[in-house]
Amino acid sequence: MVGCLGFSTVSIAASVIADGRGNGMGNTGVTSADYLLAPFYNPALTAVHRDSDTFGILVPAIGANVRDTDNSLDTIDTLQDTITSFENSGSTDPAIATQLNGYLTDLSDDKPLAVTGGVGIAVAIPIKTLSANIFTRGYAEVVAVTAIAPDNGNGVTDVTTRYENSEVDMIAFGYTEFGVALAKRMTVQGQDVSFGVTPKYQQLKTYKQNLSVEDFDVSDYDESETKENAFNMDLGAVWFYESYRVGIAVKDLFSKKIDTLNVGSGVSTYKLDTQVTVSGSYAMEYFVASADLDLTSQERFTDLNDDTQYLRLGIEGNAFGWAQLRAGYEMDLESTLDDSVTLGIGISPGDLVSFDLAGSYAGSNQYGLSGNLAFTF
Repeated sequence: MVGCLGFSTVSIAASVIADGRGNGMGNTGVTSADYLLAPFYNPALTAVHRDSDTFGILVPAIGANVRDTDNSLDTIDTLQDTITSFENSGSTDPAIATQLNGYLTDLSDDKPLAVTGGVGIAVAIPIKTLSANIFTRGYAEVVAVTAIAPDNGNGVTDVTTRYENSEVDMIAFGYTEFGVALAKRMTVQGQDVSFGVTPKYQQLKTYKQNLSVEDFDVSDYDESETKENAFNMDLGAVWFYESYRVGIAVKDLFSKKIDTLNVGSGVSTYKLDTQVTVSGSYAMEYFVASADLDLTSQERFTDLNDDTQYLRLGIEGNAFGWAQLRAGYEMDLESTLDDSVTLGIGISPGDLVSFDLAGSYAGSNQYGLSGNLAFTF
C-alpha cells in the first residue's frame, strides 16, 4: 500500500461569510455592512440603520469557494468512469489500462484541492434603545490531497495494482453558530459611536478520511466526525465622523481547539483563533469605499502551512437605491492563498427587497460565488 501523505503544504481557504454585498466588495464589511449582516462582520453595525427601518430578514445568504488549480475533481471523475469501464471489460483491455495509468500520473503531481461553503440567516430589529439581530451561520472547509502509487508501466496487472493502492486524504472542518448581536449607538464626549456585543453558541466539527481514488467523493467528507460545543463572544465598535467610519471587530473572543480522529496521517488539531480586524470606510448614500485589515493571522489546522491574514479593499456605487455595482480586491499577507478580484451586483426595487450576487477569481480554477436575499421594512 502507498503511504498516506501529510498535509504540510496544504492551504485551506478562509472561512466563508456568505454575503453577496460584502463578497462583491472584496469581502469587506467591518464598517460597511448593513444592520442585517452586522453579526457576521461587526456587532456594532446592528445599531447603524435609518430611522425608517423597523424590521429586516435575511433568508438566506449562501456562498462557496473552490480552489482546484490542477482540475483534480474532473480528473478523478474521469478516472472513476474509466475504472468502471475497465472492470466491466474484465480488467483485460490494454488500451483502457493505458488511459488509466495516464490519469493516475496526472493526479500524482496535482496540488491539493479545497472547497469551502457557507450559509447565513438573520432577523434584525433595529431600534434606538437597543438594536438586536438574531442570527445563525455555518460553514465548512474541505481539503483533499492525492497519494498515488508508483508507476510500474502500462501492463494490465500493474495498472490494476496502481489504482487499487492509490488514495485520497481528505480533511475538513465544519462550524455552526447561533447568537444574538446587541448594539447601541450613542454620543460619548461629543463623538458619535456604536458599540456591540454578540453572545453566541457554537458547534465545531472536524472530519478526516483516507479513501481509495475509486471511492473518493468530496461530498462524503462528513463520515468521520468529531464534535464539540462551546460558548463564545464577538465584540465591536464603530466611530462616525461625517461620512467617514473607523471600526474594530473582535471575533471569537475565546479561542477554541478540536482534534480530528486518528485517520490516515494521524490526528490533526483545528484551532479557531480570535480574529481582530480594523476597518475604515467612506459611506455616502450613493457611494461606499471600504478597507479591512486583519491584525491577527488565522492558523486553523495546526499541522498545516495554512495561515492567512488579509487586507481587503472594496467599493460600491448605488443607483438611487434601486441597483448597485461593486468591486474589490483581497490579498493574503501570509502569501498562503492567491490574491483575488471580486465583482458584484445588487438589485433592490423600492428598497424593500434586495438581491445581491457576487463572484471572485484568483487564477485558474480558483473562484467563488455568493448571493443573498433580504427583506427590509
